Amino acid sequence: MTDVPTQDLPEQPSLEQLRNQAKDLQRARRAAGTPLPLQEAQLAIARSYGFTSWTRLKRHVEVVQRYSRFPDRVTTADDASTFLRLACLNYADDTPARWAEARQILERAPGIIEGNAHVAAAAAEPGALRRVLAADPAAARREGGPFQWEPLFYLAYARHDPAISLDATLQSARLLLDAGANPNAGYLWHGLPTPFTVLTGAFGEGEAGPERSPRHPHSLALARLLLAAGADPNDGQALYNRMFQPGNDHLELLFEFGLGTGDGGPWRRLLGDQLDTPAAMLRGQLAWAVTHGMTARVQLLVAHGVDLTAPLDGVSAAVMAATTGHPDLVDYLVAHGAPALDLAPQEAFTAAVLAADRAALTQLLARHPELANTMRAERPALITWAAACGSAAAVELLAELGFDVNAKGRTDVPSDQPWQTALHKAAEDGNLELAQTLLRLGADPNIRDQRFDGTPLSWARHFGQQELIDLLEPLTTT
Repeated sequence: MTDVPTQDLPEQPSLEQLRNQAKDLQRARRAAGTPLPLQEAQLAIARSYGFTSWTRLKRHVEVVQRYSRFPDRVTTADDASTFLRLACLNYADDTPARWAEARQILERAPGIIEGNAHVAAAAAEPGALRRVLAADPAAARREGGPFQWEPLFYLAYARHDPAISLDATLQSARLLLDAGANPNAGYLWHGLPTPFTVLTGAFGEGEAGPERSPRHPHSLALARLLLAAGADPNDGQALYNRMFQPGNDHLELLFEFGLGTGDGGPWRRLLGDQLDTPAAMLRGQLAWAVTHGMTARVQLLVAHGVDLTAPLDGVSAAVMAATTGHPDLVDYLVAHGAPALDLAPQEAFTAAVLAADRAALTQLLARHPELANTMRAERPALITWAAACGSAAAVELLAELGFDVNAKGRTDVPSDQPWQTALHKAAEDGNLELAQTLLRLGADPNIRDQRFDGTPLSWARHFGQQELIDLLEPLTTT
């Protein structure tokens, strides 16, 4: 039997479409003179999507259909639904202006709280919640509102009122939990397999940053209450959303409740290998922390037993630290169990230039005269990662070695995927010295990034970096 090439499931998978694909495969094989039983055709389709059986694919699609939500596509008309839509994080177009509009609706129409468990939960009004639940205890678990969430979800994701009191928040959450609300309730954002849970909402943050996706005003206290009520601490989306910033209070709390242990909880039982094991989650966190030089987080993870002996993304932890610009972590990792540092020539080149170690680089190039040429071909956007490390000295050294100062790469991870330039990253971070160095070396202030079609100046404006705005405005002509 010939398998169909591996592919991703569509955003909104349909069992009917998948059955039709299996039938299409049957017809194609029949026309080619090699008939294929339906069961084998279905297995081939399942394997093409990365599942070991048709039964597992079918079950996964049923789960995705049941739990998928598209909060950024919702439209509303009445005050209650509009308040909920604007008040809560949707991870697409979250802005303080939306939350302010939600506050205005509640001020204009305070009556929407009465008789509506979802609004009362989002507003953290324990009195109104108590009245609703007294009349209808099942309302604590009933999906509703514009996003078809349970009330506890609206409480955890609401961001309209930063002055909301701790007492009101915890009282409201306890009322819902005591009435049977599910502390592990979750949904699949756009059908993606890592669930956004109630706990995810309490911890907040994400790719958009803490300004656009802030934590709940009482993040840790609410998260502690949810964990004590049975929320599984192995929350992959919460870990992902909080990994971008250096704080570790979320990890400390999750470790207290068993992060890294157990079977992965109810969501892994539903989604199986589509979700990482608890141990794999922690190794992913370690890889990110090492790559981004988050020393305190590395130490916290190591203190809780994260395995340092196995490779991280194909290399040892020490090699990862050295080749992402964090030589200060190498000795610590080796001392705590990571294999000793053993660098191939290309790795040694990357480590030397990111550390701006001219002596080590000179010795290396003496032994491997063509290495700089090799690295320009293999890592053409290495200069963008040097910028991500904030090192003007490394950028200057790479430019001397012939690397293109206007090369496009990723600056969230070391990758040559052509997203933005080093100058874009300097503008994002407000790194004046780095920006001045790049401009002196020939960086183009009018170059546009690949994803957003923005100049470095537009990035400086977006991230509110006034010194970079002042530097780039006179130089930008497009």
